[in-house]
Amino acid sequence: MGIFSRIGDILKANINDMIDKAEDPEKMVKQIILDLQKEVNQGTQALGKAMASERIAKRQYEDAAKVSADWEAKAKAALNAGDVDLAKKALAAKVKADEKTTKYQEMYQQISTQTQQVREQVEALKEKLEEAKSRQALLVARSQMAKTQKNLAQSVGGLDSSSALDKFNRMEEKVSRQEAEAEAFAELNGTSTSAEEDSFAQLQQDMAVDAELQRLMAEMGQTAEEPEGSAS
Repeated sequence: MGIFSRIGDILKANINDMIDKAEDPEKMVKQIILDLQKEVNQGTQALGKAMASERIAKRQYEDAAKVSADWEAKAKAALNAGDVDLAKKALAAKVKADEKTTKYQEMYQQISTQTQQVREQVEALKEKLEEAKSRQALLVARSQMAKTQKNLAQSVGGLDSSSALDKFNRMEEKVSRQEAEAEAFAELNGTSTSAEEDSFAQLQQDMAVDAELQRLMAEMGQTAEEPEGSAS
């Protein structure tokens, strides 16, 4: 049928091959689902029209069969009354009603068969749609993971001399040179005053020692003239 002209391509398509050729697999998967949903909607509308036609054909067939049965009942009544001519007229009308009944029956059976085919196609489309939806999350996750792994591989590969790691190494070397230069300048600036600084440091240490000695001797009741252990 016309509305299912694209169904075969969608159902038979190799989704993996389509994804490989697509620039963005996530968008491609989404588009596949949109296409399937559109086909389901169109198929559902077609099924509704087919079911309506089936009901009309069934009603026509049943009405024609009822008319035929009514004429047969009238023919029987005429025969019971002894009126053969009237019975023949009733049977002639029944023959015409039977012709219509046969025609409507064939029409109903044909439409019923077509309606069942449409119903099966719509159910198949719905199953494919549900399958696509259930696989969409997995396919999107796989696509995103592949992108992440690709980006990480490119970052860690270090094939490009201007990569972030190379730049970091160069900055580290520059800082090391700056530190070495700073230490060198500090050493040069300190050579002329090192002797004076050493003398001053020694003086401070001697003063601190003398102060501690005076404190300790005062606590022991001694003086600088009478150190501990001296004879009187």
